[in-house]
Amino acid sequence: MPPSPFERLGAMPPRTPVVLSVPHAGREYPLALKTALRVPLAALLPLEDRLVDAVARAARTNQTTVVQTRARAWIDLNRGENERDPLIDEGAASVAPTQQSAKLRSGLGLVPRRVSGAGDLWARRFTDADVTARIAQDHRPYHAMIASALEAAKAQFGVAVLLDLHSMPPLGPGGTRIVLGDRFGHAAAARFVTRIETECTARGFSTAINTPYAGGHILERHARPAANIHAVQLELDRTLYLDRKLHAPGAGFARVVDLVRSILAALTDEALSPPLAQAAE
Repeated sequence: MPPSPFERLGAMPPRTPVVLSVPHAGREYPLALKTALRVPLAALLPLEDRLVDAVARAARTNQTTVVQTRARAWIDLNRGENERDPLIDEGAASVAPTQQSAKLRSGLGLVPRRVSGAGDLWARRFTDADVTARIAQDHRPYHAMIASALEAAKAQFGVAVLLDLHSMPPLGPGGTRIVLGDRFGHAAAARFVTRIETECTARGFSTAINTPYAGGHILERHARPAANIHAVQLELDRTLYLDRKLHAPGAGFARVVDLVRSILAALTDEALSPPLAQAAE
């Protein structure tokens, strides 16, 4: 395995108040993962936010960007360390299903157990040491990097904004193509969400806020609007930028790159502008 499970692009400290996170696009599948599978490796692909890291790389300018390189099937960075699945993890606490998160109950915990269309993924359970090592080597370093970048951005600009970039399956015929998540107002000031929504609608993209994706552990862990650290999750319909097989960049790739670039610029502008209430004083 490489010494780091993620790649950092851009300077530290950041040169803008906006930090970009791409936690689910990793395509590195360690040998220990492959040997534990009970399904073909291709069955794990729906867990990937397929090539949304390519969108991020093409769209970013000078934003500090953190891209996970190991696959989500190895460990999910958008789940808390305590979201360990007792059905596949010998070190997980034994708790009643009613006390588990909805994602964990559905098999999408810290180490995913199931994937749509493939059923159960693993031929065996993982030891406590297996999962503890993944937490120490993958989960904690990623979150430490995000936290450091946000703190450094805030120290320099007085405000920091995390854009957590994901992609989603189509939500059905005529469904929303982009979902913005701010944990129902708890992760970011409304002005940042409004700026993103404005950029999307101006370019002809339909949007929804917090439905069906409100943001996960990354927003919960890092957003502190009262301390001027904001975070928004951006979910892009994969059909917008991938080909018909949802495998390679498609005809819409450049349009989506342009959208994300405009969102990054709009968030930077908003972060560096005083809020209206403050400006009116």
